[in-house]
Amino acid sequence: MAETILTISSKNYSSWSLRGWLLCRMAGLEFIEEVVPADDPANRAELLLLSPSILVPSLTHDGIRIWDTLAIAEYLNELRPKAGLLPAEGPARARCRSICGEMHSGFANLRSALPMNLKARHAGFKIWSGAQADIDRITTIWHECFANYDGPYLFGKLTMADAMYAPVVTRFLTYDVKLDRDCAGYCERITALPDMVAWREAAMLEPDELEELDMEF
Repeated sequence: MAETILTISSKNYSSWSLRGWLLCRMAGLEFIEEVVPADDPANRAELLLLSPSILVPSLTHDGIRIWDTLAIAEYLNELRPKAGLLPAEGPARARCRSICGEMHSGFANLRSALPMNLKARHAGFKIWSGAQADIDRITTIWHECFANYDGPYLFGKLTMADAMYAPVVTRFLTYDVKLDRDCAGYCERITALPDMVAWREAAMLEPDELEELDMEF
């Protein structure tokens, strides 16, 4: 059988790589990590939001290559349905897909103003109005999920939605985003997941840096 390979980029900077990696871990899929170097031109363009096509992460499984994080999520759900990447009930599945899609295609102001950078800490960071609108929308989504599915995660148990929003949790920590108790508690639970701890520890060891994302704010 062909090896299963997950191609990712920087663990410090790449939100899409974190999503794909978490999805594979949630699905219980054994895989080999293949890391694209930070100085690769295509990879650098994606990390700096200069490329319209996000080709990392990509999953190679049984001779099939799947890129785009939502495509990876749906493929893994078909491959490992018992992993529960989508909720069991139809209405909840539809809502889960909707909020995953919203994260996948939206929140451009948040992405550009608060880039993922696990090593950085910006206490008292001043958030401009466009990014604040994205933050407000995200916390509204979270509150609606808490009200409808009773936590501790967005749909009760861990699903693909939590993987999609996990990089946002890291951004909120990096940029000192002020949150109410429910959203702060959710961030603490996501941050404490063993897979998130392992990812962060690996990110701290990365030697590569992108000066454009390490500027002093």
